[in-house]
Amino acid sequence: MKKPDIILFTSDGMRLDSLGCMGNRAAWTPHMDALVQDGVAFRNAYCQSPAGVPGRCSVMTGLYPHTTGHRTMHFLLREDEPNLMKIMQEGGYEVIWAGRNDLIPGTRKRSECCDICFDGIHDTDTKGWTSYLNTTGKRMTISSHDTDYSFFNGSQNGQEKTDENCVLNILRYLDEKKKRNDGKPFFIYCSLSFPHVPYGVSQPWYSLIDRDSLPPRKPWSADKPEMLLETSDRMNLHGWTQEEWNELRAVYLGMVAKWDSLLGMVITKLKELGRYDSTSVFVCSYHGDYTGDYDLVETLQNCFEDDLTNIPLIIKPAAQFACRPGITDAFAELVDLLPTIVEMSGMEPGYVLYGKSLLHVLAGDSEHKDAVFCEGGRPDGDAYAKESGHEDPHDPYWPRLSVQQMDGPHARATMIRMGNLKYTMRMHGKDELYDLSSDPDEIINQIDNPVYAQDILKMKLRMLEWYQQTADCIPSRKDSR
Repeated sequence: MKKPDIILFTSDGMRLDSLGCMGNRAAWTPHMDALVQDGVAFRNAYCQSPAGVPGRCSVMTGLYPHTTGHRTMHFLLREDEPNLMKIMQEGGYEVIWAGRNDLIPGTRKRSECCDICFDGIHDTDTKGWTSYLNTTGKRMTISSHDTDYSFFNGSQNGQEKTDENCVLNILRYLDEKKKRNDGKPFFIYCSLSFPHVPYGVSQPWYSLIDRDSLPPRKPWSADKPEMLLETSDRMNLHGWTQEEWNELRAVYLGMVAKWDSLLGMVITKLKELGRYDSTSVFVCSYHGDYTGDYDLVETLQNCFEDDLTNIPLIIKPAAQFACRPGITDAFAELVDLLPTIVEMSGMEPGYVLYGKSLLHVLAGDSEHKDAVFCEGGRPDGDAYAKESGHEDPHDPYWPRLSVQQMDGPHARATMIRMGNLKYTMRMHGKDELYDLSSDPDEIINQIDNPVYAQDILKMKLRMLEWYQQTADCIPSRKDSR
């Protein structure tokens, strides 16, 4: 079977419910929505961590954060760890990496795991090509909005230009690839920032969203974990009016719309070059964003509301693979991406994977996993896992990072979802149980409700089984003695 071209097109912080095809009447996501006509969108896909670096490391290794120890933003992929881009190179693919890093340390070169790299900032790529670099527009400044703390700013965002540059370089690469006609398949990993704090986007995206069509905002609740409550109080956004919240949420959806338009440019180019049918396109986000729910913005590393963990995942397979287009309710995880991509490419990963290929779901199977998991936080007293910096209370990241410095609120926590129940086990504070069928906003913690006692026990045992199955990763090589 001919190896398909593959594109992994990712967002940093996109919520599932920011897509039009998932029922948001205020959203503008025509290109993601259209992909559902040729592929499968997952209603119940979950990330493995609500923090960017652990989530990216999980996608690139196909392993859970606890398996490899990737817990915070400061611990990136080690040289001896698996890396999807390296796997694709070894399988005969030309690998292009465009966008954010947040994967390998700055002391190493990104070119070690790709053939061509565009970061959207520098003038040349790893092979010395002159990059497309549009530097017009100013990087936006973060300013308060009648509060002590806010990411809100309805103007141009500097990350926007970087994302644009990356996509324009991908388009140029595809044109060059057509001219070369070398017969070598490509794997494009496009890791964009949007949507990401600070909230800001240029026209026409800023004015595109109908503020009156926004869905209701999830209310603040005192029955939430300490990490959420402490951060919410330090953000000090409780006094915002609904009009102000709607403005912030509309700007966020404007950022999603801009990201969708960049995806659309790539899809259009594939069709123009006659490569759409031979290319598998994967669309996903590493985590979500509170975007005003519970009086919060951004994300938290050990909280697991669907705002943060239930992420978009759309897969449009190349025409050679069976596909029943539409939206599926099958449970999926981001660790499932690597085994899916590897199977599509006809390769072996060379080590044990804990994710499962999604090809059978694309073909029409309605079930995939009985449970999905997400994890975050650190052990109490573990200074290495604390994130330093941003100590000034006027710094926009201070509320979250100052709480993360505290033992207790930032302690380890693990979430499992089975059916419509979500259970979170915490090393500090009260465990959580939410019944999504009656409480989709995750407001009422049912952990002490005796009606759910047997469900909680079942989920604890399933979590224990999962940890035992995935607690360590056997090295792929044997050492001499």
